[in-house]
Amino acid sequence: MPVRHSQSAQSGDRWTTYQKGVVALAALAIVFDGFDNQVLGFATPALIKEWGITKSDMAPVAAIGLIGMTVGTIIAGVLGDRFGRRAMLIASVLLFGAMTCLIGFTHDLWQLGVLRFLSGLGLGGAMPNATAIAAEYTPSRRRALAVTLTIVCIPLGGLIAGLISRTILPGMGWQALFFVAGGLPLLVGLILIAALPESPSFKTGSAAAQRATLGDLFGPAILRDTLALWSAFFACLLAVYSVFSWAPTMLTEAGFAPATASDGLSAFNFGGIGGAVLAAGFIMALGSRRSLLALSAAAAIMAGFSAWWVVGSGDAARAILAFAVLGFAINGVQTTMFAVAAHVYPDAIRATGVGAALGVGRIGAVLSSFLGAAVLGAGGGAAYFLLIAVAMAVAFVALAALTRHIPRSAEL
Repeated sequence: MPVRHSQSAQSGDRWTTYQKGVVALAALAIVFDGFDNQVLGFATPALIKEWGITKSDMAPVAAIGLIGMTVGTIIAGVLGDRFGRRAMLIASVLLFGAMTCLIGFTHDLWQLGVLRFLSGLGLGGAMPNATAIAAEYTPSRRRALAVTLTIVCIPLGGLIAGLISRTILPGMGWQALFFVAGGLPLLVGLILIAALPESPSFKTGSAAAQRATLGDLFGPAILRDTLALWSAFFACLLAVYSVFSWAPTMLTEAGFAPATASDGLSAFNFGGIGGAVLAAGFIMALGSRRSLLALSAAAAIMAGFSAWWVVGSGDAARAILAFAVLGFAINGVQTTMFAVAAHVYPDAIRATGVGAALGVGRIGAVLSSFLGAAVLGAGGGAAYFLLIAVAMAVAFVALAALTRHIPRSAEL
């Protein structure tokens, strides 16, 4: 299949209210993707207490959920390009909503693991199709901002999950939390059925007619950028999930108070939201090459610096500041890479390309579970920060190798 860019993605300057509404619907789906992605983490202490299990017993459940997301991301990306991004986004939202609701009825780890895998298929499948829809309903000059604002809804959903969990868990229990976490996406799915249109390229037949496959990502014209994107997503998500999974443990073992361990992760999330929005602005002004290389370098340097500046200091303010800066830089890279991937791949294989890159990235996320434990056991906090530094250095090299970066807005 020839690789060509369709003109169905708006290339002019006018971004209509209707188009913005479509992007908002895609973003709404991603808010609850982020909500349900993180809700298990908030429910885990209650599950451990009620079921009489340990943290290590929950590790396979967390891992199988990530595996489900990896599979769902790749498959739904291909199916979205073949059968429609709208249909696959709606199906993904309804799937993770229904499976999350059913978790409220579980009684053992086996049931929980099966349902978490199935919900992971939906959680992974929503991202590439929401990205493709947001990209096609946005003029090229504003596409980086629109896609980034869609993807940054993942940590926003996580923050909302935290607030709702604090309200529901003490009085109503973990079952009610899963009923709410699943019921809200089901409502959103009905809204999407009523209001979400198909992506322009699929609606006009330019995508469906070409029958996208994973093999299309390895054509001679696009192979280098596919490998570069896969490497960047892998390294960056390894860094992100090393923080999500191990930052509180690292800080606690380094002698910080439990409150500081929690605040460090919150600072990473808050910094990430700010970094994502500002990174989109940097791309509009400078292009993605300079913007993402600068942020990747900043993340690697800050992580290496923190290996001695934070570890052993006992200074809570240093730890919180370090994770806020890391969140700003790492998530600034991670969220805007979706916009880069949407730019690299033409309409006909956009969801396939984004889904495959994110799927490879999820492998890095799964690997972080094991690498994080290994480096903490071998070298403590200093080795942990060096792991993040190396991961972001790899992301820097991969992004430097990418040839199809987003130009600054003035050049579009």
